[in-house]
Amino acid sequence: MKKINNKIKRKLRNRKKLKSVSGNRYRVSISKSLNNLSAQIIDDKQNKTLVSASSYEKEIKTKKPKKMEKSSLIGEILAKRAKDKNINEVYFDRGAYKYHGRVKTFAETLRKNGLKF
Repeated sequence: MKKINNKIKRKLRNRKKLKSVSGNRYRVSISKSLNNLSAQIIDDKQNKTLVSASSYEKEIKTKKPKKMEKSSLIGEILAKRAKDKNINEVYFDRGAYKYHGRVKTFAETLRKNGLKF
């Protein structure tokens, strides 16, 4: 029970800080499960998802990469799709996840491929 409460507290604390920083940028939201990872770029003003990428997609599933490789592949795909829609500046919403492991790899890959946050 306590672990769940800590996750919820972390998520709310993180989102509260991000609302003050957001400005005119879009939000990169990430969700992960034991084996998969998905991310999307969201416009909070219109409540619409602009770009998304996940490990459920056919092109990633056929390669059968390891978990860390999946997160970097998804980062590359999301950054490429964002560039196609002229999205350069975003803010990173890690949700209830710690900035560690697959989440960190995903964020660093986004930065390498041209998204600024």
